[in-house]
Amino acid sequence: MENRSSTESGSNPAWHPPPQKECCALANQTDPTAGLLAYVREVSLRDDDILRGLREETARLPGGAALQVMAEEGQLLGLLVRLTGARAVLEIGTFTGYSTLCMARALPAGGTVVTCDITDRWPDIGLPYWKRAGVDGRIELRIGDAAGVLEGLLAERGPDSFDLVFIDADKAGYPVYYAKALTLTRPGGLVVIDNTLFFGRVTDPGAQDPDSRAIRGLNAALLHDERVDLSLLPMADGITLARKR
Repeated sequence: MENRSSTESGSNPAWHPPPQKECCALANQTDPTAGLLAYVREVSLRDDDILRGLREETARLPGGAALQVMAEEGQLLGLLVRLTGARAVLEIGTFTGYSTLCMARALPAGGTVVTCDITDRWPDIGLPYWKRAGVDGRIELRIGDAAGVLEGLLAERGPDSFDLVFIDADKAGYPVYYAKALTLTRPGGLVVIDNTLFFGRVTDPGAQDPDSRAIRGLNAALLHDERVDLSLLPMADGITLARKR
C-alpha cells in the first residue's frame, strides 16, 4: 500500500500519507471491525519472523505503516506469482521491499524480481531481510525515475518480457506506468495495481488533487481497455488485477 504522492516521485519529504485504514472500503463502503480483520489474519495469514521484522521496522518510519503493503496483501502477491507461474516479475515502487520479499520468495528457482525506486534510502532497509530470507540473489534493484526505468527495460528486454508487474508508486504516474507495464507484460501475464480505491477519494467529487484524479482516470480507462481481463478487489486500499489478453 505504497501511497506515495506525485510530489514524492520527485522527492518531497514533507508529504505525509493520510492515516491508514487497516482494511478499506468493501462493497458497502464500510470498514470491517477490528475483530473481523483479526479473524481474517488468524485463519489465513502465514507469517514468520522475517516478514514480521521488516513490517515492524518499516512501521517505525515516519508514515511507514501507511506506505507498505499490508501483510495479507503481501501474501496475495506471493500467491499470484505462484498462480501465474511467474519467473520474471517487475515491481514499480520498492519502498522498504516488503512486497519485493513476498514475491521473491514465491518465485521458482531461476526466477527474478526487477524492482525500482526513486531512491535507495528505503530499499536499503529491506536488504538485510532479503538476505536473511535467502532471496537477495533473485532481486535486481534499479534506482531512478520509474518511467525512465521502464523505458530502459523496454529497450533492453523488449515487449512481453515479464510475467507479472506490480505497480505501487507515485499515483499521478500510474497512467504512464500502466501503459508501459502492459507493453512489458506477456500475453496471459498479470498487471497488479495497488491503491485503486485510494482511501475512498475515488468516489469523492471534491478530491481533485493530481493523485486522486490519476487513480480515478486510470480506473475509468481500465474498464474500457479491451486488451485486458479485469477485476478490482475491495481489499486493503483496492487492488486491481488486469490480465493481458
